[in-house]
Amino acid sequence: MEQQIFTNEHILSWLQYFAKHTAIDLEKVKILDITRKNKNLIPTVESHKTVLVFTEAGVPDIFYRMWNAGLGECEVWYNEGSEPEGEMKHDKVSDMINHGINASAGMLIINPQARNTYKIGMDNHNFTRGSIQYVGSEIRAVILNKMHVGLQDDIWVIGGESIAIEAAIIASEGSIVAVEYRQDDRNTLEGNIEHFGLQNISIVDHVDDETVKGHPVPSLAFLVASASMEQEIECLMRLNPQIEIVVYTLDFQVAANLSKIFEGYGIKDVEVIQIAVSKLNSKNSFVHQPAPWIISGKAVGH
Repeated sequence: MEQQIFTNEHILSWLQYFAKHTAIDLEKVKILDITRKNKNLIPTVESHKTVLVFTEAGVPDIFYRMWNAGLGECEVWYNEGSEPEGEMKHDKVSDMINHGINASAGMLIINPQARNTYKIGMDNHNFTRGSIQYVGSEIRAVILNKMHVGLQDDIWVIGGESIAIEAAIIASEGSIVAVEYRQDDRNTLEGNIEHFGLQNISIVDHVDDETVKGHPVPSLAFLVASASMEQEIECLMRLNPQIEIVVYTLDFQVAANLSKIFEGYGIKDVEVIQIAVSKLNSKNSFVHQPAPWIISGKAVGH
């Protein structure tokens, strides 16, 4: 069982402290304990106006990371000790980029520009540049819709870098294992993980019975079709015989054969769709994006 630094009693005492010294509406406070595994600070602050964050000592760049993510105008209410008592201070994140965390404590982060909900299908310019050619944002939105990502889902994403990033933001209480076979792509993905401040993604370089050890049993998997796809599906189904599978491919033959392949693995409720997106360019002509097939289904076990 995961050991908690901040118990219910600690959390209540910090809430009382901030309620006494600030004009916060407790009904609207999001509580986030980043001392616990897989908790994402930056996406949480981006999507909530008021976040009560619990953190441990020894985090030297926490405010620099927030500032670097465009959260410099957020206001931080804090004290200098590890107990909810004494003088309270408040500063903008942009003024605290050299301020580390010296004690395990709570701090209140106010973001007046917060979005109320996460909107799937981020523009590609939000991702870091590197070796990866990202799928179009409209197509990514449809893929994520077909994945039905839940808050606590544990997911394997094979060859889908931007899908892994967005899935990690949505499944903020779950985990993502991203599989990248090329070192350059792993480096780019690591840059995106740092850029978005994500703590719930781990990266492996292939799928087999050894690499899956130590990771949560996945409820869902997204795969970009490849020569190793069937081996990957077999391995993931050994972990969860009732896993949901979503496959992306630009190859018509692969799309046409996947229903039969799925049937062989006992994957039912198979749906095959094709997505076509065209965009008007500066010359007033439409540019067609690649039109992939998305094939989804659920394994029913034996």
